[in-house]
Amino acid sequence: MRGILQTAVAVGLFCALPALALDGIAVEYGKEGSSESTRITLQWQWQKRWLSGSGRHVRGYWEVSAGRLSHDARAGQNGSITDIGFTPVFRWQRDDLKGFYLEGGIGAHYLSRTSLGDKRLSTQFQFGDLVGFGYRFGAKGALDVGFRYQHLSNGGIKKPNDGLNFQQIRVQYHF
Repeated sequence: MRGILQTAVAVGLFCALPALALDGIAVEYGKEGSSESTRITLQWQWQKRWLSGSGRHVRGYWEVSAGRLSHDARAGQNGSITDIGFTPVFRWQRDDLKGFYLEGGIGAHYLSRTSLGDKRLSTQFQFGDLVGFGYRFGAKGALDVGFRYQHLSNGGIKKPNDGLNFQQIRVQYHF
């Protein structure tokens, strides 16, 4: 019964997303060594365009993410933690919003714990840097498949600062 209730809530939330003025939703999976990342993200587009010319421009969006980070862990170590993030992302793309793009951003992340396996992060607050590329296609450019490299670190606020890195595959739908 609990699974049915969870599924009903998830379907209801997904159907309500356009009403929340969301512009997109994405799922990500990343891996680096024995660390893995799974995440869902919500996006709100900025209307402002910069550096327009030759059929391309820079535009951005706010990204709110929630996910799970996991790492091989021995007894007594955390094998997984929750990651909540907020990142402004800049994207260089075609004016029709289709085709190849490049993107990057730096945001803030809150981790549920300060260690993951043998990784010592020291603070629950982390910076999240990302660079990526992808391809947007389909009717009105609604579909998007991309690759990202993401680094999480406390920026030297406190030691040790092992940080985490992920190579991520991303699938996005634009409303």
